[in-house]
Amino acid sequence: MSFLSETLSRVKPSPTIAMTAKAAELKAAGRDVIGLSAGEPDFDTPQNIKDAAVAAIAAGKTKYTAPDGIAELKQAVCAKMKRDHGLDYTPAQVSVGTGGKQTLYNALMATLNDGDEVVIPAPYWVSYPDMVLLAGGTPVIAETSLQTNFKLTADQLEAAITPKTKWLIFNSPSNPTGAGYSREELKALTDVLLRHPHVWVMTDDMYEHLAYDGFEFCTPAQVEPQLYDRTLTCNGVSKAYAMTGWRIGYAAGPEKLIAAMRKVQSQSTSNPCSVSQWAAVEALNGTQDFLAPNNEMFVRRRDLVVSMLNEIDGISCPTPEGAFYVYPSIAGLIGKTTPAGKVIETDEDFATALLEEADVAVVFGAAFGLSPNFRVSYATSDAALEEACRRIQTFCAALA
Repeated sequence: MSFLSETLSRVKPSPTIAMTAKAAELKAAGRDVIGLSAGEPDFDTPQNIKDAAVAAIAAGKTKYTAPDGIAELKQAVCAKMKRDHGLDYTPAQVSVGTGGKQTLYNALMATLNDGDEVVIPAPYWVSYPDMVLLAGGTPVIAETSLQTNFKLTADQLEAAITPKTKWLIFNSPSNPTGAGYSREELKALTDVLLRHPHVWVMTDDMYEHLAYDGFEFCTPAQVEPQLYDRTLTCNGVSKAYAMTGWRIGYAAGPEKLIAAMRKVQSQSTSNPCSVSQWAAVEALNGTQDFLAPNNEMFVRRRDLVVSMLNEIDGISCPTPEGAFYVYPSIAGLIGKTTPAGKVIETDEDFATALLEEADVAVVFGAAFGLSPNFRVSYATSDAALEEACRRIQTFCAALA
């Protein structure tokens, strides 16, 4: 009998972390590797947020807090939800966790039983299916396509729902594609959900502020108020506020669900870092003036990457509405052979060869549930992106 749990055997380590680690090993060995695999802005945390953290330390705000967050941060979340989405929540309806991932995981642990299904559109963030499996549920993958810019259609959602469905996990703008759903596209999905009152909605709005070309973000409970009582709206400060290492995520939803999530968190990590919580209060309540210039840089980087990748025969790269990822198809490269003699049979073969032969780290599409593709994070400097895309062009041109 194995010492390790059977549950653990159902899940796999994060492929994005694995690729980032492999690239770091090659760099440490002296290779000039350009990493495009990590979903982390290269901007520094804004000064006002850092100042708030320093002030919290100076004021001795370094003790345990309530398991799921200080009252001031919960109030800030309520104000944000009202300001940005017109949604009314009380602090009792808010949970603060150690990053966005924990809030999602807590909700799944608090609600899933054996046999419960969770609909997950593909491509998806790598952690969604494995978190469902760890919580005892069954992921039901609804594949999208390049033809719909990787967006789930109403018909696809309808086909994926069964009497066992408990949740739909919904992410817009998307990791890994950057695709953002318009209000009309989202309304088509919420209309389906209204016909299935047993299905709850878990939104991942982490990239909400990273929206480009006039794209207007909206969240399901905002589009369809009738879903308010069965929607958990999840978000955090990691991406837009360049606070990945501060580890603060939050969720707003029905009070009974929030209480159940609090119970899970109280017996796992307990409270998030107290200093990070005070920094997040300033992030949500303070100036948002840095968002627009940051987004201008992201748009420039996106356009650079999309343009250079679309110059490659065999690669097709749509232009995303948000986030800081592109998800090009390599359907035209499958079956070709690299200069080192390796046949590209899968997108994992492509990503591995690209790293080993061209010193560029990307994440293969199978990790996100839809192939043959790869994900590029353009949250790095223009110079690094231009050189990386040049290397990808050279690598692909040498395929036979």
